[in-house]
Amino acid sequence: EYVLNGEKMWITSGTIADVAVIWAKVENEGDQVRGFLVEADRPGFKADDIHGKWSLRASVTSGLSLQDVHIPECNLLPGSGGLKSPLMCLNQARYGIAWGAVGAAMSCYDCALQYSLLRKQFRDQPIASHQLVQEKLTWMINEISKAQLLVLQVGRLKDAGKVEHQHISMAKRNNVWMALECARLSRDILGANGVADDYPIMRHLMNLESVKTYEGTHDIHTLIIGQSVTGIDAF
Repeated sequence: EYVLNGEKMWITSGTIADVAVIWAKVENEGDQVRGFLVEADRPGFKADDIHGKWSLRASVTSGLSLQDVHIPECNLLPGSGGLKSPLMCLNQARYGIAWGAVGAAMSCYDCALQYSLLRKQFRDQPIASHQLVQEKLTWMINEISKAQLLVLQVGRLKDAGKVEHQHISMAKRNNVWMALECARLSRDILGANGVADDYPIMRHLMNLESVKTYEGTHDIHTLIIGQSVTGIDAF
C-alpha cells in the first residue's frame, strides 16, 4: 500500500466529489510522480470549501488535506509515471479553456456592440457613431477573429496528432489575455452601466481573472513558449 500526505488548495468540486485523483511523488520510487484514486471517505482525507471568492462564484472550490491516508496498490493509476501523465490532462484542459475564453470575449463584445447602437448621446446620435467607440469595437472583433483562427488551427493539429504543448500554451495565453482586454473595453463602452449586474461584463471579467491563473498562469505559458523558440529553459 501507499501512504499519502500533503495539501492542495483551489480544487474544483473538492467537497462534493466521491473520489479525488491525486498526483504525488513516491519516495521509494525516486520521487517519481504517480497518480492515485483516493476515496473521500478514507481516514485522513479532508476537504473544506473556500469561501469569499469574487470570481467563479458558482463553482464549488475546495482545499484538500491528506494526513497519513492509506491507499491500496489497486488504487494506483497503472499507466501513470512522471509528470507526463498529469501534463497530458493539463493540455486537454488548456485547449478547452482557450475556446471558452473566446466565448466570454464574444459575449462582452456583443453586449458592448448592442449597447453602443442603442445608447444615444448628443444630437440624438448612438455612441457607436463616435470614433473612439468604433476603435474599441474594431479591436475586439479583430482579436476575437484571430483567437478563433488560432484555436481552430490547434484543433486541426490535435486531430492530425501533430499538436505540441507549446501550441496549446500559445492558445491559452493569447485567448485569455484577449478576452480580458475585451471585457475591459466593453466595460469602458458601457460606462457606469458596465459594472451593473444587468449586463454580463463584470461577471466575465472577474471569472477571466481566475482563468488567467488556473491551468498555468500567463507567465508560465510565456516561459513554455520561450523555451520552445529558444531551446533554453528559463523556469
